[in-house]
Amino acid sequence: MIEETGADYKVLALCANNNIKLLELQARKFKPEFCVVYSEHHARELKTKLNDTSIKVLSGIEGINFIASHERADYVINALMGQIGIMPTLAAVEAGRNIGLANKEPLVCAGELIMRRSRETGARILPVDSEHCAVFQCILGEEPNDIEKLILTASGGPFYGKSRTDLENVSLAQTLKHPTWNMGKKITVDSATMMNKGLELIEARWLFDIMPENIEILIHRESIVHSLVQFIDKSVIAQLSLPDMKFCIHYALSFHSKNKREKRRAEELDLAQIKNLSFAPPDNQTFIFPELARFAVNEGGTLPAVMNAANEAAVDLFLAEKIKFSDIFELVERSAACHKNIKNPNIDDIIDCVNETSNRIRSEY
Repeated sequence: MIEETGADYKVLALCANNNIKLLELQARKFKPEFCVVYSEHHARELKTKLNDTSIKVLSGIEGINFIASHERADYVINALMGQIGIMPTLAAVEAGRNIGLANKEPLVCAGELIMRRSRETGARILPVDSEHCAVFQCILGEEPNDIEKLILTASGGPFYGKSRTDLENVSLAQTLKHPTWNMGKKITVDSATMMNKGLELIEARWLFDIMPENIEILIHRESIVHSLVQFIDKSVIAQLSLPDMKFCIHYALSFHSKNKREKRRAEELDLAQIKNLSFAPPDNQTFIFPELARFAVNEGGTLPAVMNAANEAAVDLFLAEKIKFSDIFELVERSAACHKNIKNPNIDDIIDCVNETSNRIRSEY
């Protein structure tokens, strides 16, 4: 994507979890000063592979925080998976770095804190998530007071139209068959439970400074309309494209470098071929997470972080086939109901609640 923007980017650092084969290829191509691998074991392996270069190989959360806040990092793309992205996002914001944010969990868990610090340090956060990137494009140049509501679209996942009874015995293989997007396993499960839309609701609340009751969710099976914005005159602006994250990444890079769109070669959206675009309200009785997220962000404090941590732990257990799909709903709902909310938390309060929730759920199985 860097090559497609036409901007003269210099890659300072690259980061990965444990895919060192791909990371080595990218490192040799872009010649960064640093590579970070979360696992120390894999970091040592990469260091050996890159021994003929001058690239410094770091590891762990310390390494990620170091590059996220590096004084020569003009733009930090955060595409980390899950709540591990909280501290690197905060580190980048504290250092005044501009961020392209594809990682939902930092704003879900610590949105108020991160957005407040971004205003204080001047760090600009550009959304990379397809829904939030779409909203950003729809409201560009508009007056904030003219925005009446945001409408986030959802594919509905593989179990759209199913009841809670139907979901009792669905398999992992069925869950991972997303109808329109090609995503990682965790995000695909979140789409199947519709937790992803709950997390996106909270993220939108903080990114666009809009109250949760003014954020609507709409099922759109084709995944062509990525979000819509309704204005006070009842006009609605929507952003459409084929379901491909490269569009969002390219836009975030282009807008950061030149504050405008850049041409790219990609498949065109042919509405005549698609013919029909469908929309329907969500089933909030079966898929409870969007409304639980709305409640959590209205309550504030540490509750959104606990809800997210419970979901992350439950999804890990489901992917390991230790619990049923339907158990994800029960574990998250129970964790949220039992949590003693801490209002106005600092980052240590948030991290402590996240770790306590994750450890408790994982220790049960």
